[in-house]
Parts: sequence; C-alpha cells; structure tokens
Amino acid sequence: MLSCKQVSELVSHSLDQPLPLGRRIAVRIHLFMCKVCSTYQRQLRFLQRATRDLPEHVDDSHAAHTLPEEAKQRIRAALKAKK
Repeated sequence: MLSCKQVSELVSHSLDQPLPLGRRIAVRIHLFMCKVCSTYQRQLRFLQRATRDLPEHVDDSHAAHTLPEEAKQRIRAALKAKK
C-alpha cells in the first residue's frame, strides 16, 4: 500500500503526464480509502483548472488598480519615518 506522501507525489505527477497502469490503480485504491489524499487531489485539480483560465498577460485595463505616485511617496515617507 502506498503512503500518503507517495500518493501526493504521484497525484501531482499525474497532472503533467499519465501514470503507469499499476501506479494508477494503487493511487485509486489509496484515494478510495483516504479522504485527506482525495481532498488534496481535488484541490490540485481545482488549482490546475483555475490557473489554466488565467490570462497569459496583463493588459492596460489593470492599470487603474495601481497606486498614484503621490500615494507611493506618502507610503515611502511613512516607512522612512518609522526607521
């Protein structure tokens, strides 16, 4: 029987490439019995899907969310004053 550490590594590897049949079966048996590892697998799959949906680059529409230069200067001054 595989340990949780082995299964977590195999689950992670399986996101990039298929596991050999014997390993897939062993992982499935472990996941059937171990709720912690099956939760970990679901979380990894969720993160994989979520990151796949992220834009590849940030466009100028996000520029409105940056601080104005005046605010940056106030923050710098406040940090210097605390030193």
